[in-house]
Amino acid sequence: MVKSIQDTTTLHNGVKMPWVGLGVYKAEEGEEVIRAVKAAISAGYRSIDTASLYQNEEGVGKAIKECGVPREKLFITTKVWNTDQGYDSTLTAFEESRKKLDLDYVDLYLVHWPVKEKYKETWRALEKLYKDGKVKAIGVSNFQIHHLEDIMADCEIKPMVNQVECHPQLSQKELLAFCKENDIQLEAWRPLLKGEILNDPVLTKIAEQHQKSVAQVTLRWHLQNGIVVIPKSVNENRIKENGDLFDFELSPDEMRQIDALNINKRNGQDPDNFKF
Repeated sequence: MVKSIQDTTTLHNGVKMPWVGLGVYKAEEGEEVIRAVKAAISAGYRSIDTASLYQNEEGVGKAIKECGVPREKLFITTKVWNTDQGYDSTLTAFEESRKKLDLDYVDLYLVHWPVKEKYKETWRALEKLYKDGKVKAIGVSNFQIHHLEDIMADCEIKPMVNQVECHPQLSQKELLAFCKENDIQLEAWRPLLKGEILNDPVLTKIAEQHQKSVAQVTLRWHLQNGIVVIPKSVNENRIKENGDLFDFELSPDEMRQIDALNINKRNGQDPDNFKF
């Protein structure tokens, strides 16, 4: 089991990806995102997740340069946005992201959403980036089982990661089982449901028993389910707390109690009906 914040899962191409990372969605470009990334790296995080949509890739890149940890010890993810999807436009968008991040390569590049009629061409572009050595791993985000099956029907390289909304009220068990069967690592965005689950009585009771916060219990539940987490915060204390998950373990009964909270509730958009 995961023993420390720098422990990794091995993707199907052999690349090692940390189980815990910092998400920077809505972290403001400039000082805010730079401070958050530096705080995370100083707290032991080695994985940072951004996207062209977040408009803070330059800040992330600056923090990476100034953090004092060698580039090769970090794992940096970014994503191609929907309006840039398609073969040529994805290659151009990647180059823009790489320049903003000021990196020679990106560790993980994701298709942000399954844009109909476009995501397969976009995937071909990711395969090229991967074969050219510009990215260490490629994957998708917000893909349902049928999207993954569609990609896998005629791709050269299957996705290494699928990053989706996942939390105790949207446990994604069927998708998780499918990804495990196909050696695709599931990764959770919004793992704490934007804080909405922090007052849940079941989670509160389990947290009290472990003398941990509800956020820590929830993130631990993800890890014990084999799901990578990227909780978002710009608060240094919360960043530290979200990374402090390795001195306790949830029992099988506690895992079942948390599993039972699932109501298939989406806080974000439905991957089958999004309009952007």
